[in-house]
Amino acid sequence: MFASKRDVLLALGRRPRLAALYAEIEQVRDDSFCAGWRITDLIRHAEICGAPDPGIVCPDDGPEFTALEVHVRAALKREPRKEPKLARGSGRAMCDGCS
Repeated sequence: MFASKRDVLLALGRRPRLAALYAEIEQVRDDSFCAGWRITDLIRHAEICGAPDPGIVCPDDGPEFTALEVHVRAALKREPRKEPKLARGSGRAMCDGCS
């Protein structure tokens, strides 16, 4: 992925329902969003340490997003196309509470 951590935190803030769906995929597949970054870690970082003000927030409450969730959850019931953890980096936590 070619984005800074700040930009990803903005995206998570703007699309919280999509971020939660990514986190669900990570949990079910035991894999990461991209090498070294897990969405769950980024969400926790935003909650503990703060994140940039997202400005506009997209609720993703339409039928299109609901259909996407149904499609993704159906795909998660099938075998993964690659081995889990291939994209994972060092396994270190991204944030220790910004201490």
